[in-house]
Amino acid sequence: EVQLVESGGGLVQAGGSLRLSCTASGFSFDDDGIGWFRQAPGKEREGVSCISPSDGTTYYTDSVKGRFTISSDNAKNTAYLQMDSLKPEDTAVYHCLECTIQGGKVFWNHDTWGKGTLVTVSS
Repeated sequence: EVQLVESGGGLVQAGGSLRLSCTASGFSFDDDGIGWFRQAPGKEREGVSCISPSDGTTYYTDSVKGRFTISSDNAKNTAYLQMDSLKPEDTAVYHCLECTIQGGKVFWNHDTWGKGTLVTVSS
């Protein structure tokens, strides 16, 4: 059974930083990618970033490029999302999901969602 547990959210002022963590169990970082999705109030869910821990390939949606950095600690089966220069529009619940990067595109596995962690950016 795949389990995903997110942490690290909080309240921060615009321009500030947060680091999210996702600890995964039930699947191997050698075989699967891990990434972050976000759900903002009144908006559609959005895939934010994905990493293939086996080779380090990463994906970022355009709105976070240059501000967010995804990484992984394969020994701990944990992925991180370093979020810098945060903006009010980054306010959302952030969930981690399994993902795959192929041909520059990201494919998300929506079968398992963690409870998420809330990020609130004040202006």
